[in-house]
Amino acid sequence: MPKSTRALFAAVATLALSGCVTAVPTTVAGPNPYPAPPAVQVETVPPPPVSGDSLIWQPGHWDWTGTAYVWTAGQWVSRASHGAVWQQGYWTVVNGVWTWVPPHWA
Repeated sequence: MPKSTRALFAAVATLALSGCVTAVPTTVAGPNPYPAPPAVQVETVPPPPVSGDSLIWQPGHWDWTGTAYVWTAGQWVSRASHGAVWQQGYWTVVNGVWTWVPPHWA
C-alpha cells in the first residue's frame, strides 16, 4: 500500500475513533464529584474460544456510568488485519478532565 494511502487511512481512522472518547469532568465548583478511576482489576485470561479468526485478548476496563465506575470484563476479539497492532484503552487527564481513550486497532 502506498504511503499516501496509509496516511489517508490513518487520518480517517483517527477521526473515526475521536468520536469514541468519553469525558468525565474533574473540575467543578466545590469538591470534585468525579474520582479518578480505580486501579485496573487483575483478570485471569481464559483460553481463547475455538475460532477460524485470529484472536487477541482485550483486557477489562472501568466504565463511568455517570454516577460510578463499573468494571467491564475482558474478552477475546478478532484481530483487525494481519500486522495490526492493538492499542489498549486507558484513562487520562486532558485539560483537567478524566477522559477514556477506547481500545482500538492501529
